[in-house]
Amino acid sequence: MAQDTLDLPLNFEFWLNKAVAWGQASTLESQQDVCLHLPQLQKFLQQIYETLKHMDFPVAIQRFPLIGQLLGRLCWNPFVTGYEENQKILMWCLCCLYCSEPQNPIELKANVWIRSLLCHLLSSSKLGLNEVGTVSQALGYTSPDYFPKLLKNMVLSLVTELRVNHLNGFSIQKIIPDKQIKAMSLLCVPLLTLPDILPLLEALLTYHGDEPKEILSSEFLESVNEAFVQKKIVLSESAVLCLWLRHLPSLEKATLHLFENLLSRQRNFPEEVECFIRDSLLPQAACHASIFRVVDEIFRNAVLETNGASEVLTIVQVFTRCFVEALQKDNEQLKFPLKSYFPYASSSLIMVLLQNPKDLPHGLWCQHLNCISEILKKIVEDQSIQSCGRLFEYWFSFVHFGEWADIAAEELLILRVESPAPLLWLLAFYYNPHDRNQERTLTMVDARKAHGYIMKLFSRTPLSVKDLQAVTGESNEANTRHPSMQRLIRHLLLNFLLLSPEGHMIAREFVTTQTDEIASEFLNLITRTLYRWNRHGIESLRPGKLARDLLQELHCYQAKSVSL
Repeated sequence: MAQDTLDLPLNFEFWLNKAVAWGQASTLESQQDVCLHLPQLQKFLQQIYETLKHMDFPVAIQRFPLIGQLLGRLCWNPFVTGYEENQKILMWCLCCLYCSEPQNPIELKANVWIRSLLCHLLSSSKLGLNEVGTVSQALGYTSPDYFPKLLKNMVLSLVTELRVNHLNGFSIQKIIPDKQIKAMSLLCVPLLTLPDILPLLEALLTYHGDEPKEILSSEFLESVNEAFVQKKIVLSESAVLCLWLRHLPSLEKATLHLFENLLSRQRNFPEEVECFIRDSLLPQAACHASIFRVVDEIFRNAVLETNGASEVLTIVQVFTRCFVEALQKDNEQLKFPLKSYFPYASSSLIMVLLQNPKDLPHGLWCQHLNCISEILKKIVEDQSIQSCGRLFEYWFSFVHFGEWADIAAEELLILRVESPAPLLWLLAFYYNPHDRNQERTLTMVDARKAHGYIMKLFSRTPLSVKDLQAVTGESNEANTRHPSMQRLIRHLLLNFLLLSPEGHMIAREFVTTQTDEIASEFLNLITRTLYRWNRHGIESLRPGKLARDLLQELHCYQAKSVSL
């Protein structure tokens, strides 16, 4: 090998002259000469690669001033690149010359030129028969048969080398230097959407060098993430996890893209929200605690910025449900303690909130809700955590599992419980966590009064809209209520309409006389209710039909309001 290295300059001149003489192998004479010299050419290119991989760009150009001319001519010769091994070695030679951090205009210009050559090599399956017909015919293939196989084989060969290099990461001599891995990642940027490149992308994403710093280009990571969230490429869960773990901005952009996509839609049903969330792979990736914490921080900011808008709370709750399912499916034994996911909440609280209502007998729901209420109330009334920030964190932990609040509102009307206080307290906390002790006492008095009034409506016949308006906001007393208390009462009242035979008679009239804001609130509550009933298999025929009819009425009502 030492003698071969010493002979490189002499050999270089020989092969450059050959490349010039061959051109693009357009004559029979040049084609025959290329085929005659292919074994020697491959050996020479291997020597060039072994030499270049230990050199930086300035040193390589100083040693081989015409290296670009030689590689460029060979890359455009279909009889040279028609041999898979030559094409692979040419790619690695180009990677050796690529400057991951160009320092001057010459290196920038060289990078552009190298990218164009790589695009040509890897997308050769798109070339026309006029350019590649001669070589494919000589090998006995048609162009559509030959080039896709060539591209796949070449990518497979590169992936194999990456994996072997990864396995030998702790050896003294690595097969591929880290700087070339970075160069390769940059060179893949314009080729991301080529289907046959996908194995190479995944091999790069799951590759880790032995250096503490990131060896893949940030431009590559950003471009892969953008292509993934835009559905231009499909990646495996393991590749996506590696992408987001090694590049925080990509994880943040993916989460924000999901949020913007959901909130920009005119109407989102929980089933559709769930479909979009699962398709994003964020719940699956969030099984890694560090990813969950980043996503959850974005959720927290969204809740604060929208003042707890119901659409945002629905997104948080559906995401949490998908995350918990992925966590239970992916981990027979949790890889991270629950405290890693919910650091601000007590373990006892998270354990009871994690309980899936579907896994409990319906008759035990009220008992479980009382347990949640007892734990939260004890925490909230603890004088040592009276700061707004800490109260918010406990409330936000509860919001993740807001399905229990919806069940509490339903249970308060289904059951004739002797002591509704724990469930009313839970709802009051859900709608307004920042009540101080005295304020919460007044809130509970109002909540008990409203709940008692609504329970009496079950026996009132006939029932009128005015009976409902007396508790929802038409009286002077109701007008002085805090908005959160009004939302709590509307939540109870909607359940009354769905569960009461008399309520069915006036439900349409009542919901279509509300303001646009309240109509949207009702619509969100109904969609959540139907979604929960369907998942738990507890929907009864008449309330379910009424709920679907009300959805249709509210959609029509809102459409008319917009047109006006």
